Amino acid sequence: MRYQGQDVLTAPARQSPELWRFGLGVVLVLACYLTLGHGYFTLLAELVAPQDWPALVAEIDSGSSPRGMLAILASFGFIIIALGLVLNMLHRRPLATLFGKGRQFLQQGLRVSTALGGFAVLLWFLPEPGLLEPFHNLDYLRWLALLPLALPLLFIQVTAEELLFRGYAQSQLAARFSNPVVWLGLPALVFGALHYEPSIAGPNAWALVLSAALFGLAAADLTARSGTLAPAIALHFFFNFASLLYVTPGDTLVGLALYTYPFEMTDPALLPIWLPYDLMILLCAWLAARLSLGR
Repeated sequence: MRYQGQDVLTAPARQSPELWRFGLGVVLVLACYLTLGHGYFTLLAELVAPQDWPALVAEIDSGSSPRGMLAILASFGFIIIALGLVLNMLHRRPLATLFGKGRQFLQQGLRVSTALGGFAVLLWFLPEPGLLEPFHNLDYLRWLALLPLALPLLFIQVTAEELLFRGYAQSQLAARFSNPVVWLGLPALVFGALHYEPSIAGPNAWALVLSAALFGLAAADLTARSGTLAPAIALHFFFNFASLLYVTPGDTLVGLALYTYPFEMTDPALLPIWLPYDLMILLCAWLAARLSLGR
């Protein structure tokens, strides 16, 4: 099929479509991100009392506390900085070209966010499977007090990932390959593979990969149809708000969650219930976003 919206994002990438340049760009983004991240955590170590640092490291590693989760989310900002530097030096294009046209970006972001907000309200009233009935985690007032910090940092996190996968990777591959299977599928597969966490999910790790890869395809499709990153960012924010700030499994990234599920990600009984439910929500959210765009 013809994705006309993708042409808008691909046009700036056609000025430097070489695969070696894209490969080098990915390596440089990773190297820059790791360097900035090292400096970031070194600074954190200086700001925290020495006796508190081991505890904070453990909280960041597991996302088990609000400060640990906030530190994790903030670190994604260095991906945006790294991308901006690499695009300017290697591709001679500004970071803004990954977002799409400004007015269209804002209009589409508002439309998709409104549609997903309505979908979220509908989900609120629908019954959940018994295994997915959550327990209270954070106190309501504390959770509300944390939102002014958590929401913008969550927006930075999802924007960074969308810029890297649906912005940079998708546009550069589309400038080199005409077949959408390549530039839609390859970034989605890599995105899914990066969610492979057997130490966290155990035998369910492959399901996380499948879910993330299908999300990547949904976000890629919305990007290619719309010509901006706004729908993909809105979709990503919808899912990460639900899974990081609203309700999360009882052993994974619980620091900012209002509720937790009464199971661990390694629970073998989880898969036949959670995976179909998760994929159903993804399908419905993707359709809601598409309908709101009229595409």
